[in-house]
Amino acid sequence: MAKEMTSGNPLSLILKFSAPMIAGNLLQQLYSMCDTIIVGRYVGLSELAGVGSTGSICFLVIGFANGICTGFSIPVSQAFGAGNHKSMRKYIFNALFLAGIISLILTTITLFMSGHILRLMKTPDTIYSYAYDYLFITFAGLSATILYNLSAAILRAIGDSKSPLIFLALASALNIILDLVCILKLNMGVAGAGFATVFSQGVSGILCMIYMYKKYDILRFKKDEIKISIKSDLRLLGIGLPMALQFSITAIGSIVLQSSVNQLGELYVTASTAAMKIHMVFVGPMECIGIAMATYCGQNLGAKKYSRISKGIKTSLCISIVYCVISAVILSIFGGTTALLFDIKEADVLSQVVLYLRINAVFYPTLGLLFIIRNSLQGMGYSVLPMLAGVTEMIARCIVCFVFVSKFGYTAACLASPAAWIAADILLVAIYIIKIKEINKKEVVTV
Repeated sequence: MAKEMTSGNPLSLILKFSAPMIAGNLLQQLYSMCDTIIVGRYVGLSELAGVGSTGSICFLVIGFANGICTGFSIPVSQAFGAGNHKSMRKYIFNALFLAGIISLILTTITLFMSGHILRLMKTPDTIYSYAYDYLFITFAGLSATILYNLSAAILRAIGDSKSPLIFLALASALNIILDLVCILKLNMGVAGAGFATVFSQGVSGILCMIYMYKKYDILRFKKDEIKISIKSDLRLLGIGLPMALQFSITAIGSIVLQSSVNQLGELYVTASTAAMKIHMVFVGPMECIGIAMATYCGQNLGAKKYSRISKGIKTSLCISIVYCVISAVILSIFGGTTALLFDIKEADVLSQVVLYLRINAVFYPTLGLLFIIRNSLQGMGYSVLPMLAGVTEMIARCIVCFVFVSKFGYTAACLASPAAWIAADILLVAIYIIKIKEINKKEVVTV
């Protein structure tokens, strides 16, 4: 059901809102890991490295799509918090219209550029064909990915974080079944893994849209609301594009990092693939807390309850720190054990997986801070400034890759992301201090 976050205990609200998203994120990581585990166990380590080498490219494109969907939901949450349902529905209709155009453009460009990008990244010839097959199918299904992410973002904007979880659970089960059928029965290899993920996301997105229409009267368009509004489109794009570019800018740094790892050889590509999958499982809850803060801040800004914004941010930071410490301890002790899920038995590969996980886990509190401050600023309507932090993140990651990886090898590559998180945090915290003072002044004027 729809949930207003403009009254009540921030701790309780944030935890209740985040919990379904965290569960959903774990499910997403589960079916992503299932692709990798099944490929690693039943197809081969070269194929596993091929799938893994596409991660940063997928993040570049899918991150852009997810960022713009999240950005489109910010005006929706603000209108919902203000109780202006008519304006909210206008934003939703125009968001759907823009998402359709963006899907078409992204799909066309990425299908044409996939091979060129892999070559630019110096993807080893031994895994190139596997990487291309997986990437092509993933990009061919971008519209399915955007459909689910936009519908889920709209539901979260009105305070419903539970419904997307239900549909995602169904999609996860379908993805695992299709993985097994396509890879084991139909011998489709990495292409089967890509198809299973895309098809499952499409089903999840369609179910979300049907549910939204049948469940929520406030989401059913009136006749005068089904029209293109240049004003609404410009506001949606004004918030959505900077958020999308922020993801893509960050992803460029990840592509540079992946290119550096590719040059180290297939062993390190395989190790980083497994490590990244495990890493993403633990990072997911931090990201969900950040997303919760975008909705929380957006609704409270719309309701003009400005003092609740800073209270919520402080509360979410405490939650994140506790989680980060627990995660760091788990990965430091059991990092090698988790790598065995991918049927990696070579001692050299396992040691590199453990190294990556331990180094990154130590810096998780800086990543948790990044998610919360960035999403909170975006929820308050500041979308361009967090994008600048993305630029800082990209620059820091590139400096480590270009200057230090050639000298210190894989260890330097493991430190590239933590360096990027710290650099982004410095700028984000400075921006937050300035902007929260401006928000708090509005509270005084309003009172």
